[in-house]
Amino acid sequence: MDARTQALRDRTKRFALRILRLFRSLPNRPDARVLGTQILRSGTSVAANYRAACRARSRAEFISKMGIVVEEMDETVFWIEFIMDGGLVKPSRMQALLAEANELLAIFGASQLTAKSHASGPASARRVLSFVNRQ
Repeated sequence: MDARTQALRDRTKRFALRILRLFRSLPNRPDARVLGTQILRSGTSVAANYRAACRARSRAEFISKMGIVVEEMDETVFWIEFIMDGGLVKPSRMQALLAEANELLAIFGASQLTAKSHASGPASARRVLSFVNRQ
């Protein structure tokens, strides 16, 4: 495993621990418990699923597993925003966590696109890059 992969594994684990601490700090109310459970599941699964992607046996399996990582990360971003918007936690306390979540989402999305473009050959890579550049 290369150093960048290991660094990202460590980073996702630290992110999962931050999510755990957020969960533990939420108010003891029914709405907070429901939202807390949602973010705990999605936020911690990012690290677990990224580890699984790192152990993929093929490019197709890697792409598939990275798709799960991207979905879970995107869901986590949603729950962070929802918890902030719902007033369960002060937005100022959540900004750094939200920034990290969005950064990880961008990294994983780019990694998935790169893997897909390499799997499909040069013509597909040009189409993917063309699409990304239009966004």
